[in-house]
Amino acid sequence: MSGLSLRTNLLVASWLLILAQVPAQGEPRNNPTTTPPNIVLILADDLGWTDVGAFGTKYYETPNIDRLAVQGLRLTSYYVYQNCTPTRAALMSGQLAPRTGIFTVDSLERGDPQYRRMLTPQNVTRLPLDRVTLADSLKSSGYATGMFGKWHLGQQGDYHPSKRGFDEAIVSMGRHYDFETIPKVDVPQGAYLADFLTDKALGFIEKHQNRPFFLYLPYFGVHTPLEAKPELIDKFRRKQPVGSHNNPIYAAMIASLDESVGRLMAKLDELRLAETTIIIFTSDNGGVGGYKPEGIKEQENTGNTPLRAGKGTLYEGGVRVPFILRWPSVVHPGTVSEQPVMHVDVFPTFLELSAVKEKPKQPLDGISFVPLLKDAKARLKRDALYWHFPGYLEGGGPGIWRTTPVGTIRSGDWKLMEFFQDSRLELYNLKDDLSEKNDLAARLPDKTRELHAKLKAWRQALKAAMPKLKSEPKP
Repeated sequence: MSGLSLRTNLLVASWLLILAQVPAQGEPRNNPTTTPPNIVLILADDLGWTDVGAFGTKYYETPNIDRLAVQGLRLTSYYVYQNCTPTRAALMSGQLAPRTGIFTVDSLERGDPQYRRMLTPQNVTRLPLDRVTLADSLKSSGYATGMFGKWHLGQQGDYHPSKRGFDEAIVSMGRHYDFETIPKVDVPQGAYLADFLTDKALGFIEKHQNRPFFLYLPYFGVHTPLEAKPELIDKFRRKQPVGSHNNPIYAAMIASLDESVGRLMAKLDELRLAETTIIIFTSDNGGVGGYKPEGIKEQENTGNTPLRAGKGTLYEGGVRVPFILRWPSVVHPGTVSEQPVMHVDVFPTFLELSAVKEKPKQPLDGISFVPLLKDAKARLKRDALYWHFPGYLEGGGPGIWRTTPVGTIRSGDWKLMEFFQDSRLELYNLKDDLSEKNDLAARLPDKTRELHAKLKAWRQALKAAMPKLKSEPKP
């Protein structure tokens, strides 16, 4: 037998041995430890649903994030809010926007006031101090907690993450080069923010490798301003664009983000922590793009096709984002779930996995998706997902909006949107029409009334703040 044939036979035998030891889909995997898992939560900023290879892009390059997907679970119907602050508040508090009062960044009165037909409620911009955070809960259970990146829930004083359950916390956002930090720390000259945050995260892992840790890494990439390493920009300028994925600077920013994910994975391998560590990779809202078909005159950094519209809207392109979870000792590699999951589900899921004894006092709006980790074909016991946005987000010109005040419900494959300004209802079947091109509200009045009634009942139960018309229409 030749040397090549012998090596081939040995390789095949090795793979057969490995496969024989992997449980079949649906069978429980071995629990390698009696201690709670480490948790690494990576949150990209403004990264769209198809902006990573595992979710469809053919232009951007994300080999490390794709490797996470191959080794773990993809949730293809994972939902957040339409922009950054409310999503971050939901992750940290486990509560939907009507409970925290955090609906957007800054004000709900965005855009030229003469074109806003409704008076909006006041928007809360800092996570209320009476809310127990996810970090508070995990810390009370013995976790070391660290946060490095974009907090956006109150930067100063008692609102800083160092006062909200994190043992170590450095906040930075706004620029990718020449950035500032809160508190001020030494920054190497010419440092790129993603690299700097990853350096801090690797130090945190090294320091706490012998105890359970929770690492929250909310990167500022790929938010504007579009700034990237020159050598990476040059690389993508030489590459043929694919559809609406065509910006070499944006592609270079994604490449740096992916490189950071790879460094984190390598550190966990080096310290032999990969088996007992949950890594989650996701985004805070949809990509900045998909606006032209909506008549929105905003900058287009990317495209969200086949999803409709993008950041700042409650169409799928604004609120559906990639979600990947790897936990080698529990989650079967390469699995996919289409079950609808939402940002508020992360808090109760981590509580269950970490065996936190003392639950937070505030009501939690999400449910644990632990069943999906054990069996991707499982179904969660939830009737519907809800959104509520009682304000305006401008869309590049006077009277042009990314969204006007709107409420949304997704129940099964059905999605209903209620636009408060003109009482318009839109109904879509996402299974048949993922791109939300066919409004079925007029054709299916019974289904429309059913979902509208559920949406109104939910708003009333949460006492959701509502906008009001500036002048009531004449009878």
